[in-house]
Amino acid sequence: MATNAIDQTRRMLSLVTYLRERPGAHVSDVARAFGITEDELISDLDVLPMCGTSFRGGDLLDIDTDGDRIWWRNPDASGSSTAEPLRLAADEATALLVAARAVATLPGLREGDRQALLRATAKLEAAAGEAAGASSRLSVIFEAEGGVFADVDRAIAERRRLWLRYYSPARDELTEREVDPIRLFAVGHTYMEAWCRQSEARRTFRLDRVAEIRLLDEPSVPPEIELRDLSEGLVQPSADDPEVVVEVGPGGRWVAEYYPHDSAEELPDGGLRITLRTPEPASLRRLALRLGRDGHIVSPPELVVSAREAAREALAAYESAGQA
Repeated sequence: MATNAIDQTRRMLSLVTYLRERPGAHVSDVARAFGITEDELISDLDVLPMCGTSFRGGDLLDIDTDGDRIWWRNPDASGSSTAEPLRLAADEATALLVAARAVATLPGLREGDRQALLRATAKLEAAAGEAAGASSRLSVIFEAEGGVFADVDRAIAERRRLWLRYYSPARDELTEREVDPIRLFAVGHTYMEAWCRQSEARRTFRLDRVAEIRLLDEPSVPPEIELRDLSEGLVQPSADDPEVVVEVGPGGRWVAEYYPHDSAEELPDGGLRITLRTPEPASLRRLALRLGRDGHIVSPPELVVSAREAAREALAAYESAGQA
């Protein structure tokens, strides 16, 4: 799956702080902490030195790895006068400044990290000179998860259980549950992986769907489980799963936001033709009912028929209730 540029920028900026505080960290441990493969981590480490200065030469960051451990060094910290000055092209300066300012606004970012990032941004602005001007006219806004991120981060650090009121789009309802948080990660959106005490199983919660959250006094004691490889995405449908095609109008574009899909083609009316895979196509009948006039299922034919029958039954039940 193609890497989201914002996710990669956020991850690579976090890598600097993470590695600086953990000299000699194992490649496998770092990859697991960031929810990526070891190959992806090595690829990030290859790019980081160039992001520090310019693709035209010079190293502000010195990343060293033997394939098993990683060391982060700053050659300027030694006081050497031989370090080359920072040189950035206009597009490089703009991209770095916009990304840095965006990351500085992330909820839950530790204040020490935020201040370090702001200081680095100020130095970058000074080094970029006139090239920094264009960046002030651009901005990136991350989804607002407010205090949810901070509460989850605190719960993980203090090993405390969480109580959630969580919105489930598949059932279109709010549920309450207690969970033992395991980790935070970003794959397009920001998620918490946790052990759900209600279902007694591992579950993944999207932070912007948390309607309410509360830290509990009970300790968080999730069972020992192997962390999933997220390099291919959060949801990885099987190629053997049936294919479903849904067409939605402008009012139904949210489907592409809430449902993992293979493709989403633009339609002339501003809608989308969405292709997805699911082991249980019948579970999408509820989606058809929610869409109403904003969309419909195109295939497979048996699901189209099933969705129409579900709509007729719902309408009949509604009319019957009105006559009672």
